[in-house]
Amino acid sequence: MNEKATYIVMLGPPGAGKGTQAEVLAEKIGLVHVSTGDLFRENLANQTELGQLANTFMTKGELVPDDVTIAMVRERLSRPDCEKGAVLDGFPRTPAQAAALEELLGQMGSKVAVVPFISVPDATLVKRLSGRWVSQSGRVYHEVNNPPKVKWVDDVDGTPLFQRDDDKPETVQRRIDVYYKQTSPLIDYYRQEGKLVEVDGELPIDEVTCAILEAVDSVRSEQ
Repeated sequence: MNEKATYIVMLGPPGAGKGTQAEVLAEKIGLVHVSTGDLFRENLANQTELGQLANTFMTKGELVPDDVTIAMVRERLSRPDCEKGAVLDGFPRTPAQAAALEELLGQMGSKVAVVPFISVPDATLVKRLSGRWVSQSGRVYHEVNNPPKVKWVDDVDGTPLFQRDDDKPETVQRRIDVYYKQTSPLIDYYRQEGKLVEVDGELPIDEVTCAILEAVDSVRSEQ
């Protein structure tokens, strides 16, 4: 087994800060942040064979099959910058994908080391996500974290702010419900594997980072 490589799978519902924490974690421990959203966009933009194949399903409104997604992940993890491992963000999403990832990493002489799960109550998630308002020019505000100087008005051009459909409370709750319906079996899968580390996502960002780093350091010290 390649003891030098560390593969970390980040889990967390929309609004938990998973993407932010994945970026920070990757930078702090010297790994590559592999976001499957970015990976799909890269393959589509470059019109790779996998990107074109994925697009045939996406244009029909269908889910991209696991084998196509896994092939993209395999290609990404085979690049030189992933030699020491990676922080995976957005993959796997199901136990079947998790099993496929383990098989892939096993072929590379490695395995998933730890799975930080950022846990946040639904009410907090809805408040975080539904507090976002935008201007016609694309400037983003938040009722709590980044409010405009005048309520509902853009600081720069004075035009009214509006809320995207995706950010409305009822839509946000549906997104959260879908996440848990889809991901709960995956959380259970990694818990049974003894790899899941639950982190309180209501803590300040720096404290969440420290909790995740402690879990990763503990695993790495045992390798």
